Amino acid sequence: MSPRDLPSVAAVLADPTLAEVIARRGVGLAKEAVRQLQADARRRGDAPVWATDAARYAAPVERWLVVHVGHGYRRVFNLTGTLIHSNLGRAPLGADIAAAGIAAATAPLTLEYDLEAGRRGNREDVVEQRLKLLTGAAAATVVNNNAAALLLLLNTLALERPVPVSRGELIEIGGSFRIPDIMARAGCHLVEVGTTNRTHLADYASAIDADTPLLLKVHPSNYHIEGFAADVPARALAALGTERGLPLCVDLGSGALVDLSRFGLPREPTPRETLAAGASLVTFSGDKLLGGPQAGLIVGSAELVAQLKANPLKRALRLDKVGLALLDATLRAYEDEATLTRHIPLIAILTTPLATLQARAAAVAKALGEALPPGFDARTEAATCQLGSGALPEHLLPSMAVAVRPPDGQAPTRLAGQLRHLPRPVIGRIRDGRLWLDMRCAEPMDELLQSLKALP
Repeated sequence: MSPRDLPSVAAVLADPTLAEVIARRGVGLAKEAVRQLQADARRRGDAPVWATDAARYAAPVERWLVVHVGHGYRRVFNLTGTLIHSNLGRAPLGADIAAAGIAAATAPLTLEYDLEAGRRGNREDVVEQRLKLLTGAAAATVVNNNAAALLLLLNTLALERPVPVSRGELIEIGGSFRIPDIMARAGCHLVEVGTTNRTHLADYASAIDADTPLLLKVHPSNYHIEGFAADVPARALAALGTERGLPLCVDLGSGALVDLSRFGLPREPTPRETLAAGASLVTFSGDKLLGGPQAGLIVGSAELVAQLKANPLKRALRLDKVGLALLDATLRAYEDEATLTRHIPLIAILTTPLATLQARAAAVAKALGEALPPGFDARTEAATCQLGSGALPEHLLPSMAVAVRPPDGQAPTRLAGQLRHLPRPVIGRIRDGRLWLDMRCAEPMDELLQSLKALP
């Protein structure tokens, strides 16, 4: 067909068949897709038959948007067995905590306004007080993630100065961000001490000179070295810092506010314990083991925190009103540990009994058995899952899963793709020729089971 036969963009957008795509994607992106599809036809000098009919654009527009824009921000079921999944938004928030964010987003609020004095106030007052109570710190501040917290700390306290770090702690975190790169962008100079597997207190001591501003310890939360290995505990490093007149700054990474051993997990150092061991500043994440929103939390010395707040970078890295409201609600939940499972979904996920997971697996296996063609084998299996996002990488949690084997030796990739295209996509993992659907994050079950009914 000739490109002259193409309908106008306005006619395509006005056709009822495109209404659902526009409602989901927005008129701007839909219009751009129509323009690009028609531009391709004009460049070729030959329009496909469908392109001459305004009523046949919906599927091509959706395909163009998937290729060039992606699917956007859609809710999915995380059945991968990685509980804090960076690609899937890390820790989920509870409904009551999310409601605090919605309230902050939908009306003016006292973000930086003092009602008593009738003038400008401090946006971090309430979260600072909560962090001080929960960690025993003299002061606290927050930024938009933990990498930003470390960047701010080093840029403030160690600009153009050497900072000794153990070679065993030069970690790479999500998205290929590496500690040496962050240090370089912060403007300080990395001084490597020790070896990959063994670093001793004497290594730090010999690296300190008159220009050293601080000691830095980075918790290697996304890997673990076993065997002939040694590192320097925070308490010993803090004692060396005190002796040399240097503050110890500790990046805890995932940072848990409570003792995880009560949930059957290995004990992780908490910010309170790390400060009690002598650290001057501790940084940690809000959306990992804390189970809250993305944020970088910094607690410790009042003098050092004041310096961080005075750095112009602090404004560039600050948390917005929604993030602050979500963080405030999360921290408030930690003030009553007895109700944590009710308010922090991650804690509820970690403490879900195996019997409950077994019941979920049986229901999902039954739903898949009814939805899939003959020949598919969907059965419940004992499984293990991991926390993810660099948290306790060597520790696996017991779980239950549904493992689906396709018929006749077929690869499970096609079924995985079908699940990803359900009304609410279901994301699993492929292992040993089967598609595994872990049950620890399989909530709400009624919606999951309803989604599975839509399998083609």
